[in-house]
Amino acid sequence: EAGVLKPETAALAARSPVPETRRPFPELAPHLADRARAAEPGARLHRLTLDAGLQARLETLVRDTVRPMGARLSAALIVADHQSGEILAEIGSPDYTDTARDGFVDMARAPRSPGSTLKPLIYGLAFAEGLAHPETLIEDRPTAFGTYRPSNFDGRFRGPLPVRAALQASLNIPAVALTEALGPARLLARLKRAGARPALPDGPPGLAIALGGLGLTLEDLARLYAALAEGGRPVPLHWRIGAAPVAEGAPVLPPEAAWQVGDILRGVPAPASAPQGRIAFKTGTSYGHRDAWAVGFDGRHVVAVWIGRADGTPVPGAFGADRAAPLLFDAFARFGPPEALPPPPPGTLIATNSALPAPLRHFARPGASQGADPLRLAFPPDGADLALDGATLTVKLAGGTPPFTLLADGRPIATGLRHRTAALPAPGPGFVTLSAIDATGHAARARLHLID
Repeated sequence: EAGVLKPETAALAARSPVPETRRPFPELAPHLADRARAAEPGARLHRLTLDAGLQARLETLVRDTVRPMGARLSAALIVADHQSGEILAEIGSPDYTDTARDGFVDMARAPRSPGSTLKPLIYGLAFAEGLAHPETLIEDRPTAFGTYRPSNFDGRFRGPLPVRAALQASLNIPAVALTEALGPARLLARLKRAGARPALPDGPPGLAIALGGLGLTLEDLARLYAALAEGGRPVPLHWRIGAAPVAEGAPVLPPEAAWQVGDILRGVPAPASAPQGRIAFKTGTSYGHRDAWAVGFDGRHVVAVWIGRADGTPVPGAFGADRAAPLLFDAFARFGPPEALPPPPPGTLIATNSALPAPLRHFARPGASQGADPLRLAFPPDGADLALDGATLTVKLAGGTPPFTLLADGRPIATGLRHRTAALPAPGPGFVTLSAIDATGHAARARLHLID
């Protein structure tokens, strides 16, 4: 009657069947859809890196996994291709519309205590700094770090054991001892290199950050483990097609240290029904059982899982190994067999404890007695910009007890030195950490910029 439709069109419409059912509106990745619209509210089309089929399968998996765990429990999961940096699936909660679980809260972006999931970075830094090797013996015994007296989760102590075993068992005392030697600020700096944005309580960072005393998001942990998977290089994860990745910065770890960490983590026992030794992963449980974590990678993908309550209340009996790890391995199974992890880089030191340079056979805490004249690097000084003179680097030591071992980014470049001055093969232009270790296991380090 209004002339909007031609008569023949109106007649055809009148003869067509009227819809009799209401179909559910597609709502894949609702949290990420919200983010995309908020970032570009005027755009009519948002092209994302998500794999729709994988996203749908994993949303079903997360929902089915969490449903029997309790009405208030939530979960989040991220899958990314660590080679390209593309996020292939991101789930912020089991059900966006489930108010009992606070499903509207995007837990992939919520800062929470990461528990033990930072320990691989701590050990990787210790390898890079020449403080330890996977086969170095380290003490797990009651230890006071000033007024801080951490204990292991089960209240037991194992005595001396290899660093490899300490990380696989997620022991707290060795991790705090290494953090004390490294300095908490260095741990935070490497987290930021990976693209993480740690949230800290007021005041300077303390040793408690080694055991989860800071806030990180699931996305932060996915970035950190993507860097471990990629030989220590930062991976700018992104979810928008065509988004310009953040320019690659300084490495999080040297390739040798990153590989050593991955090699240790793939030896962590997987759930009984999962493939053993194919995925490098770490679990974590925050204080009070508020957060259960599992993060891992194979040769192509990184997966990060969080389970807990969105309001931060405790979940009695929730452990990362019991709740989050099975979901992690079920997620890996949704995109086929795990891809092979890479072989060790050429410069990796692979040796038994007895074959290590003597100073690397046992970790010595800083502050233990070094006598009246502690070891120090007299030249080059820490923070120096040093022009390379040919193919050699002159090193001068003071104090300490010979023989000495010298390492560049955790790789031995000289062992058994009894003289305090040496001309050594230069590691090449770029940034390098030079470490000296004396016969008692004490170390001195300098961070250098070598210029060709």
